[in-house]
Amino acid sequence: MDESTEPRNPAPRTAIAVLTSGGDAQGMNAVVRAVVRTAIGAGADVYAVYEGLQGLVDGGDRIAKFGWGSVSSILHRGGTVIGTARSTEFRQRAGRLKAARNLVRHGIDRIVVIGGDGSLTGTDLFRSEWSGLLAELVGGGEITVEQAARHSHLFIAGVVGSIDNDMVGTDMTVGADSALHRIIEAIDALSSTAASHQRSFVVEVMGRHCGYLALMSAIAGGADYAFIPENPPPEGWEDELCDRLRAGRAAGRRDSIVVVSEGARDRAGNPITSQDVRDVLQDRLGEDTRVTILGHVQRGGTPSAYDRWMPTIVGHAAALEVVNAGPDHEPQLIGVRNHRIHRTPLMAAVEATREITRLVEAGDYDAAMAGRGASFPEMVRVFRGIAMAAPPQSGSGSRIAILHAGGLAPGMNTAVRAAVRFGISNGHTMLGVRGSFQGLMDGKISELTWGDVEGWVGIGGAELGTSRATPSVEQYYAVSRALENHHIDALLVIGGHRAYEATYRMLQERDRYPGFQIPVICLPATIDNNLPGWEMAIGADTALCEIASAVDRLKQSAMASRRCFVVEVMGRYCGYLAFFGALSVGAERAYLHENGVTLADLSADVTEMKAGFAAGRSFHLAIRNEAVSSGYTTSFMCQLFAEESEGAFDVRPMVLGHLQQGGNPTPFDRVQGTRLAAYCVDWLHGQIDAGKREWGFIGLTDGRLATIPLKTMPDLVDMEYSRPVDQWWTAMQPIMDALAVEPPR
Repeated sequence: MDESTEPRNPAPRTAIAVLTSGGDAQGMNAVVRAVVRTAIGAGADVYAVYEGLQGLVDGGDRIAKFGWGSVSSILHRGGTVIGTARSTEFRQRAGRLKAARNLVRHGIDRIVVIGGDGSLTGTDLFRSEWSGLLAELVGGGEITVEQAARHSHLFIAGVVGSIDNDMVGTDMTVGADSALHRIIEAIDALSSTAASHQRSFVVEVMGRHCGYLALMSAIAGGADYAFIPENPPPEGWEDELCDRLRAGRAAGRRDSIVVVSEGARDRAGNPITSQDVRDVLQDRLGEDTRVTILGHVQRGGTPSAYDRWMPTIVGHAAALEVVNAGPDHEPQLIGVRNHRIHRTPLMAAVEATREITRLVEAGDYDAAMAGRGASFPEMVRVFRGIAMAAPPQSGSGSRIAILHAGGLAPGMNTAVRAAVRFGISNGHTMLGVRGSFQGLMDGKISELTWGDVEGWVGIGGAELGTSRATPSVEQYYAVSRALENHHIDALLVIGGHRAYEATYRMLQERDRYPGFQIPVICLPATIDNNLPGWEMAIGADTALCEIASAVDRLKQSAMASRRCFVVEVMGRYCGYLAFFGALSVGAERAYLHENGVTLADLSADVTEMKAGFAAGRSFHLAIRNEAVSSGYTTSFMCQLFAEESEGAFDVRPMVLGHLQQGGNPTPFDRVQGTRLAAYCVDWLHGQIDAGKREWGFIGLTDGRLATIPLKTMPDLVDMEYSRPVDQWWTAMQPIMDALAVEPPR
């Protein structure tokens, strides 16, 4: 949290408005909730504008004052509870004049706009005209000179609500992750029926000018081919497409999936439609090919956990941005960069976004790809590497082994699949070690082919098996001999803290064992998200979604009663799951090991609960990290709360347990697992070619993937509590405090 985001006492009668405009997107409600509660906490009045920019023009009951409770129980709801619309009237000066009048009469001169580039551009035009509009209103007698003077500036902040993820200035737009969930749910379902009948499916997804949804859903859904606007296929793409699908079937695939962005085109700029692709497959391959156009289902449904907590922190920052704005304030786009709040001058972001569209139209596809950020062309390259079933045979021919260690994390199979296919495409022999380190010592090592990992992209669990048991010093000789006997040239270890710790201990004894003279890299996979260097371990997003889904049902079950639930989640000594779980479901309290808990804390919580229920609250939710306290257990807390409630409310525990490790990996975990696995193979390939034998783990340097030397692990990890010394998310705790409990009036 930088100092500029800290709330200051606003001037008397400061009022802000929040509106959603343009196309709807899951997660908009989380932004609205955060804006309303943050602004109220900062001492401002908050108005919701119904039906977007059209509501500004219409005025009347479409501009309504909101209180703290006005945004209760909306985090889990799709769409936007305040409505959205595209306003032709606002595009005219006469419409904007009406909007200015309506705002001034409500004392509003600050707006948070949630929408796409059109809505943001229109609002910025409105801001630039503000002084002229007010002068015209004063001249017409519709507002007073005093009102015009009091509201002489219009301050705005923008938050991008768009499932396309097409805006420069933020890593993710509100709604994009949830849209990926809808697409992957469809592709997973289609894959099973397609495999039953050995059919091909062409799936059309949204993305008129941006191929993000098509590319990422192709990666996460295990598709064979993807058509995106920024990277049209080469001339003669029909032959390449058919060759790709033939090779996949020859390697053992029973189904073929092709993803087409609605804005796909060829190199000459001619549209490539889903029907075009279907016709090619049907005519040239004789395939029984079906077309599925997902359409607006991508906008619907419950927001993912990410599209709850990310919009929450963005909405919090946007509210403070306008509340604290002064006369020289430049409108900002509030987004995220590496999971942290990131500000970009609003119109600079809009112009850079539109420039990518112009580059596509001009046929400058390399520049268009670069405009999407470094990770976009990287993922295009990765997809090619994992989708090609008939790879080139050149390469070092080295033998790279893969094993899991530690607890299970959804996405482990995804990472293995990507590593195997990307390794094969680079000419390597890929080996799977079954049963973790014990399996390595027992010689349970076999080659994995392209077809062996078919279907693994979306399967939960770990097909290679995993174990928390790690080798002792006395077993290092057996590990070394196994590596030597199977001629293993490099090792990829996928797992959590135990995997990292075991590999680090082996590094300490490396000089004693010939088998250890190979490059080794660790890939982060744990729901606890307690590893150094990397901020979102594979599996953590899936666990958060499981928590959100379970608590959503829990809250529904409690609606008819006055009840407090204490929900225990995993994480060991790391509070990541508890904190982001609480932020994602709108909990009133999160108990974290990092903060500890005392009897005085619990006593204060009881007092707060009693006051809340006395004021009309029907539900109180607390999320407890499993290791927050050895004495104040979930059972103890429930008994204490129940005893002190004096019958004002019931108290129930809920321990989610291993449910959090189950289920199929989310799109986020599939995409990241694929990306990290490809990076690991690339890095090991480079080490082998250079004759190096370094040991490391994946990290970030200046926002880019990097390998951190494993020897630095003790400096980065609190070994007593098995978590990073510096945890990036702990700085966000004041956000939850600001949104959880209504401040005194």
